[in-house]
Amino acid sequence: MPNILWICADQQRADTIAALGNAKIRTPNLDKLVGQSTVFTNAFCQTPICGPSRGSFLTGRYPRETGLRSNAERIHDSERIVPRILADYGYDCGLVGKLHLSPADHRIVEVRTDDGYRVFEWSHDLSDNWPGKNQWRNWLATQNVVWPEPPKGRHPAWGVPIDPKYTQTAWCAQEAIKFMREHPKDKPWLMSVNIYQPHAPFHPTEEYLSHYKASDMPAPAYREGELANKPKHQQVDHQGAYGGTGMSFVKTSDEEHLLIKAAYYAMIEQVDTEVGRMMAALEELGMADNTIVVYQSDHGEMQGDHGIYMKGPYFYDCLTRVPLIIRWPGHVKTQKIDALVELTDLAPTLLEAAGVPVPPGMQGRSLYPILTGKKTQHRDSVYIEYYDAVAKYDPTPMATCVRTERYKCTYYQTLATGELYDLQKDPGEFDNLWNVPQHAGEQMAMMEHLLARMIQSTDPLPLHQF
Repeated sequence: MPNILWICADQQRADTIAALGNAKIRTPNLDKLVGQSTVFTNAFCQTPICGPSRGSFLTGRYPRETGLRSNAERIHDSERIVPRILADYGYDCGLVGKLHLSPADHRIVEVRTDDGYRVFEWSHDLSDNWPGKNQWRNWLATQNVVWPEPPKGRHPAWGVPIDPKYTQTAWCAQEAIKFMREHPKDKPWLMSVNIYQPHAPFHPTEEYLSHYKASDMPAPAYREGELANKPKHQQVDHQGAYGGTGMSFVKTSDEEHLLIKAAYYAMIEQVDTEVGRMMAALEELGMADNTIVVYQSDHGEMQGDHGIYMKGPYFYDCLTRVPLIIRWPGHVKTQKIDALVELTDLAPTLLEAAGVPVPPGMQGRSLYPILTGKKTQHRDSVYIEYYDAVAKYDPTPMATCVRTERYKCTYYQTLATGELYDLQKDPGEFDNLWNVPQHAGEQMAMMEHLLARMIQSTDPLPLHQF
């Protein structure tokens, strides 16, 4: 049975790796990994919110079936995540960083489900909202290090004056390597490394921020007035993210937009550094050839595109398309695959690779035939949803989306409106074709496709008994 090193960055867009076309960012270790792996260039999360997305890819099931549809909800006790299943088949499982299968905010400590992790080094984010519970913060205390507070005033991006070795990113890699070093050679293992960066706040260390000049950064992909015929929630978040309560695009200067991008890239570069440390440890320990390495993110980040920061009830590619890289020397081909895939597909893929039966309730489709070169195509569409997930809006956002290679269609039930984009002619998703008479046929066809995917994604459990 192979070991599994499962690395998940938080809120990293798919277009932030140098080897995949971004000339402005430094990612030498991810670039090397790309050259040794199957890379999925069209991998999509099933909801652009942290907890629900993680519940979905860990179970291989859609958010509305797991019960984890928002960051304020807890996954159903009946749901079985991949580490729990693998532990039942003899794997030793560990986690460092974030899990987020139940609420963890305002001093509420995440309640663990039956997750299968023997080692559980929980660090939900960078804050000190959980005194004594955030294991990274506890480790800082043992090093006699105090994490600096940001300067007073509005600072959308800031270089933290601290040695990078004290960041949560470096600590996650350190603990993962410790797990690998101490592990018995005769027992397969899974280590989930859930790094908080590059999630906001946009606070890389000074050292990494110094690698980027704000003036070299691309401006947000936004066209003045483009939100006029788009759903209300986007217009609200243009004024302030998370329903008007968070970071405001309109109150951010042109210079600040570029500085935020530089800070975002700097955080990703440090994640890249720590990926390199973990990969070097695998080589040193003689484990590289028998370890599946997965690198992914839970969802993307608007980064000012379409006049919005962070995330919310919308489904632009910059928010829903994520990195997905899988390496297993001698088993997984080195290739770039443009086929449409979902993060629900990860769970059955890892179980099949480990030789473990896939439970009947899993809704994802194994990518293993693609990884081994037996197939190149996978799905004709990806399905994404958002159900009242992260902030207070009026009316409550209840939305579903289907994306094919050519079109993307979204319907907002409480607004009785939608979005339609021709991705061939408008890959930037600027021109909403919803209710444009010339595109009525495409709109109807995509709505039918969306309805079919909603029906198809209904929970297959319980199984028929006769």
